[in-house]
Amino acid sequence: MKTTCKTVKLLLMILIVSSKLALAINTHNPGSYNIKDYGAIGDGVNLDSKAINKAIDAVAMAGGGTVYIPAGNYLSGSIHLKSNISLFIDQGATIIAAPVSAANGYDEEEMSVNTSYQDSGHSHWHNSLIWGDNLHDVSILGQGTIWGKGLYKDYVKGKQTSNKAIALYLCRNVNISDVSILHGGWFAILATGVDNLTINNVKLDTNRDGMDIDCCRNVHVSNCSVNSPYDDGICLKSTFGLGFARATENVTITNCEVSGFDEGSFLDGTYKRTKNSEYGTSPTGRIKLGTESNGGFKNITISNCVFNYCRGLALETVDGGLLEDVTISNITMRDIVNAPIFLRLASRMRGPADVPVGELRRVIISNVVAYNVEPGQGVLISGIPGHPIKDIALKDIKIYYKGTGTAEQARREVPELEKGYPEPGSFGVLPAYGFFARHVEGLRIDNVALNLLNDDQRSAFIFDEVKAVELHFVKAQVSNGVAPVSLKGMADVTLFQSLNLPDGKLKN
Repeated sequence: MKTTCKTVKLLLMILIVSSKLALAINTHNPGSYNIKDYGAIGDGVNLDSKAINKAIDAVAMAGGGTVYIPAGNYLSGSIHLKSNISLFIDQGATIIAAPVSAANGYDEEEMSVNTSYQDSGHSHWHNSLIWGDNLHDVSILGQGTIWGKGLYKDYVKGKQTSNKAIALYLCRNVNISDVSILHGGWFAILATGVDNLTINNVKLDTNRDGMDIDCCRNVHVSNCSVNSPYDDGICLKSTFGLGFARATENVTITNCEVSGFDEGSFLDGTYKRTKNSEYGTSPTGRIKLGTESNGGFKNITISNCVFNYCRGLALETVDGGLLEDVTISNITMRDIVNAPIFLRLASRMRGPADVPVGELRRVIISNVVAYNVEPGQGVLISGIPGHPIKDIALKDIKIYYKGTGTAEQARREVPELEKGYPEPGSFGVLPAYGFFARHVEGLRIDNVALNLLNDDQRSAFIFDEVKAVELHFVKAQVSNGVAPVSLKGMADVTLFQSLNLPDGKLKN
């Protein structure tokens, strides 16, 4: 009996010592900074951003670590990220943006190096829900949610309108993984001048742009789902927001999905489609390079992505930047509301004076299937007079168009719109249902099949002021009496086993 009592006492002593040791380790572990230990309540009513920022300050003072946000609803103003910090939002935890005001802890717009050549949203970062400026080694992680409930949904005159869910400026070594963002404000994620950026397994269901990657280098976006009915989904930009032109370069985007369902209906699984959207336009939700393009885009690869009920792929340089060395492969699209592929070089030139027009060159797009494409615009590749798009290859592509184009539409003259905003819909209904290429030099179309779901009185292809265009193994459905190809201006087009026409040069 005495032996048994001694054994029990020994076990109790070991348990007490182990508990104290575990508590001591946990207390001094930088990964154990729970925001509730700093006063956070998590009831969705009381403002918790002061407590969150206190925890961040404590971790920074300790040399780095993880700020832990447990399950709960945390009403918040601006959260200030710091270097060597991981903000871990656990499953069941939601950071809720309070209505934007100084009283709710939002920071004012900071003085910017430049506000002339881009909108307010690309000129300020500090007036956001979560922001970081000149930081390194920063992560936002976890299976929780960021809900930008109180962020403005659009421009409101006289108010702070450029707030974002997450805004990062001149940072490096940044990782955003696993979180979900609902209603992200001006942009759900804005990264400007950020190097070594990873965005992985993130779900965005938002009212404006999903993620804007601006003037960034060495970027990896993977396994993300972005629903953005009223603006772009995954968007690379190169603004003048840094005060100088800097390319967005060395970027991979892979295994991602973009869509334009009603806001909120992606995360809740209802996937609603409202015909008359809040903005009176068709859904956007695409992957795009541009519109802001002062610094250009270099060394970009996009692969294994899905477009669903949204606009098509867009590559644009209109502000003097170079868009070059881009490969895009393994893309599937369904219910596309305008051009499935849009390449645009123009001279909007929203930037400092005397900058020359940019160039768009060396692009390969392959292995694409697009089904149920609206009849307004097919593939649209357009430079401007004196500035052709160069060295483009499109191969292994199948596109199924809705058709219904009329003979009157087939006679339309398409405006140049050299200075205009680069959007496929701005050109109106195109006179070709499949491809319209103008001011292009060096275009190879290889193993491409165009199909119609309904009769269409337009040609499949129109080439206008083009040089060195080659069609190899190209098929296109056309209605009775409609020529498959129409040439305008100077056109140097060669066929090989294509369109049931003789091999060789086409003539006007």
